[in-house]
Amino acid sequence: MIRSPNTSFLPTLPLLLLLFLLTAQAAQPRFLAQTCNSSCGELTGITYPFRLTTDPQGCGDTDYEISCENDKPTLQFHSGKYHVRRISYGSRTIRVVDPSFFAANGTCIGLPSQSLSVMELNEDSRYRGFASNIETSFVRCSGNITIQSYRRVPCLSDDDGLNSVYVSYGTYIISGLKGPCSFLARVPTIYQAVMGPSYENIMLLLQEGFDLGWSVECHDTPFTYECRSPEYYVYGVVSFFAGFLSSVFFDVTLVARFVLAPMVVFGFLIHKYRTTQKSTVTEMVVAKNSSLVARRYSYADIVAMTDQFRDKIGRGRFGTVFKGKLPDGGLVAVKVLGDPIKLAGEGFVNEINVIARVHHNNVVRLLGVCSEGSHNVLVLDYMPNGSLDKYIASREEGTKFQPLSLEQLLQVALGTARGIRHLHEGCDSCILHMDIKSQNVLLDHGFVPKVTDFGLSKFHNKEGKDSFSMGTPRADLRYVAPEVLSNGLGDVLCRSDVYSFGMLLLEMVEGKWLAESKGKSSSQVYFPMWVYDHLSEGGDLELQNVTQLESAIARKLCVVGLWCIQKSVSQRPLMAKVVEMLETNGDHLQLPPNSFCFPEHVSAKDLQSDSSRQLLIPESVEPSS
Repeated sequence: MIRSPNTSFLPTLPLLLLLFLLTAQAAQPRFLAQTCNSSCGELTGITYPFRLTTDPQGCGDTDYEISCENDKPTLQFHSGKYHVRRISYGSRTIRVVDPSFFAANGTCIGLPSQSLSVMELNEDSRYRGFASNIETSFVRCSGNITIQSYRRVPCLSDDDGLNSVYVSYGTYIISGLKGPCSFLARVPTIYQAVMGPSYENIMLLLQEGFDLGWSVECHDTPFTYECRSPEYYVYGVVSFFAGFLSSVFFDVTLVARFVLAPMVVFGFLIHKYRTTQKSTVTEMVVAKNSSLVARRYSYADIVAMTDQFRDKIGRGRFGTVFKGKLPDGGLVAVKVLGDPIKLAGEGFVNEINVIARVHHNNVVRLLGVCSEGSHNVLVLDYMPNGSLDKYIASREEGTKFQPLSLEQLLQVALGTARGIRHLHEGCDSCILHMDIKSQNVLLDHGFVPKVTDFGLSKFHNKEGKDSFSMGTPRADLRYVAPEVLSNGLGDVLCRSDVYSFGMLLLEMVEGKWLAESKGKSSSQVYFPMWVYDHLSEGGDLELQNVTQLESAIARKLCVVGLWCIQKSVSQRPLMAKVVEMLETNGDHLQLPPNSFCFPEHVSAKDLQSDSSRQLLIPESVEPSS
């Protein structure tokens, strides 16, 4: 057999030729920078890379242009103007100051002409900020404050103290201030090792300005790469065959520019579209529900509300939850959604669509939202007792949470059922939660349950079909109905939430059962099957140290749970019926048919877990004495 020649390198020849051509073009010396020396007011010796706008062509670099306005050297930076105090060519730094502070008298300063953070210093490709720069912030308060780091600005404040402006050097914490306060502006300031500087010291620091660095030894040009030495000479990166090739391939280079440049621009536009599309969608959703949202917050409000995200109280599939404090002292839960590109903004959109429309005592309440650039944040009611899973008794020892009694568990189950019933029947459309589990049931100070986390929720038109298809499930598999997991078992219905709620009821009883039993076994059985076998044979749940009422409650929770997890969707009750069953006497409840199966989606690794949340129990357990 004759092997054909390897021609895999042939498609790369045009690219290699183009790269060689562009390198050769870059090799030619372009020009010798003209050395100029200019002055403006008290600033003298303005030379390369800086230039005045009135300098002849060839002096300095046009990217580093300074205008002379009323004998004041002025630099255009970050959409604003700053006066130049001095330029240090040895350290390659330039010190600039806000015009409001440049000519301030010795007794008072005004507000900065524009607000600028330290992080924003690096957004200009020509300059870079220094770690030594810190922020000085201005806030307005409707009352006097006593925090030591804030200094009152006399000339910007009323004499009666009802409307005062305060300045803080290196500190920005609104949440700790007395009285309603609002953020005004911030400005970079040079760092000085001084603890709690006085108002006069802060004023002097603001008048000094802040430092920026530059580096222009090398910079890109459209199809070349030029470098300037500290002596301002331009030299080529490659001198190999430069003159000959540049003259031969000049026309080819010109064509390449007009071919490659549109491709680069087109690719950039596609990338920009993909990265901003979901951000635009979330803005549209917020605007659409603006009449239903209590308040819109800025991201600066969120930072102040959470004290710079200091107290983390939870983390979910779509984001992280922090404890926050409103200006009036009220506590809130601040849910910061994750990467909008990675998550496609889905969780934020779903939560806004659902919570903004639902008002029920057993559904968490939305207090406000923030949708600013890539920041998507929900401000919710704060639940001091956390999530239900912490209060379900289990085999875990050393927990600081006291398990709820069976009477309390019944009330929690009933409240949760009412909340889900309202989602299914109390709105124009049936709202499928799709992620019912103990972690998504929050408890307020009186242990009243609140259904939360609607990141996976779906809307279903009551007047349309009774089902709709869904992609790969992303909820906790222990609570997911069989029809959601298998394409062969049907589509998703409102009764899929019923299945998840049934698993939650059985989890409550299982936790109480395990807390009062002990024993060891090499094998495990599925808890719902164990319950069904015992109850169908006329037995009880073998709970120890419980009253007759508590035993009846446990049986009722199990029977209702078994009805909810029926394999056949049509045999499961609607949530309205579930609420009715929980409200009535459990002695009259009949066991459902034995029509539930072992969850095949639970892996062998899950079967070996000791977690009671798997709804698995030892096959033989000796009750504790």
